[in-house]
Amino acid sequence: MTALVCETPGQLQIHQRPRPADRPGHLRVRVAAIGICGTDYHIFGGNQPFLQYPRVMGHELSGHAMADSADGRIAKGDLVVVNPYLTCGDCRACRAGKPNCCENIAVLGVHTDGGMAQEIVVPEGNLYPAGDLDARAAAMVEFLAIGAHGVRRAAPAPGSDALIVGAGPIGVGAALFARIAGARVTLRDTSADRLTLAASIIPDAVTELVSDASDAVFDTVFDATGNIGAMNAGLSHLGHGGAYVLLSVVKGDLVFADPEFHKRETTLLASRNATHEDFRHVMDCMARGLVPVDRIATHRTSLTDAVADLPRWAEDRGTVVKALIEVA
Repeated sequence: MTALVCETPGQLQIHQRPRPADRPGHLRVRVAAIGICGTDYHIFGGNQPFLQYPRVMGHELSGHAMADSADGRIAKGDLVVVNPYLTCGDCRACRAGKPNCCENIAVLGVHTDGGMAQEIVVPEGNLYPAGDLDARAAAMVEFLAIGAHGVRRAAPAPGSDALIVGAGPIGVGAALFARIAGARVTLRDTSADRLTLAASIIPDAVTELVSDASDAVFDTVFDATGNIGAMNAGLSHLGHGGAYVLLSVVKGDLVFADPEFHKRETTLLASRNATHEDFRHVMDCMARGLVPVDRIATHRTSLTDAVADLPRWAEDRGTVVKALIEVA
């Protein structure tokens, strides 16, 4: 089969590889579409720790089942959404119904080869029938579910004020699902281009450059910057009794002044990955027309053309919300 391989940082090549072997409890999927994630750009740039090269990237995936599932949920040929989080099922988190933060988690395309290829073999439980979604929309479910999970953890009240700092794909997803939950949404970023793209997706959101931001405070603040300085500063935007949700994960120490943290009676929440409930919520919102798929999917390419396109988009993140690889 054809696969796009990141040989070393900065080097992509098309390879012909053996098809992945069948495994008990797994289903073979013919890949249809792949979303390019910030993680993929980091792998290409050599900025992803604990990763072994060469690596087939790709964890935002849709595809067609190549056989019936054992439990009858999926028929041969069905379009499926892939949950890329491979979990142990035995650790404390898994037993508590929180596999998104499994102690032994492995992510397709990061810890093991992923879906930038024609076929992939995935545990049956990690496949969700896509229903009426098309392949492009189905490939965007995973990244949107990350923002949706953070919103579900914070549970913003309808009519409350939510600030999302960072208008990249994860921030846009969080803003979109905060708006669906009924919150009034403000998006802040250092890039006017990213804010313009975000405003085209969520027209009723307030957008502000960080340099021009007001001193307003919010009931919920989400950080999606990937910048430790912004994460440490985010508490200052939070009103008393509010929740601060960290979607970003970076190397570094979170440092808050305890009087500021304490006087707000702050609820501090980390948000990691997503669960089946979040995937289903995103898919339901897509089916109801609440997610502007056409405006989110800003760029597309093929496996072969991605050799040139992915490096170019890695340097042009201000005009890309979500780029998709479509597999013939």
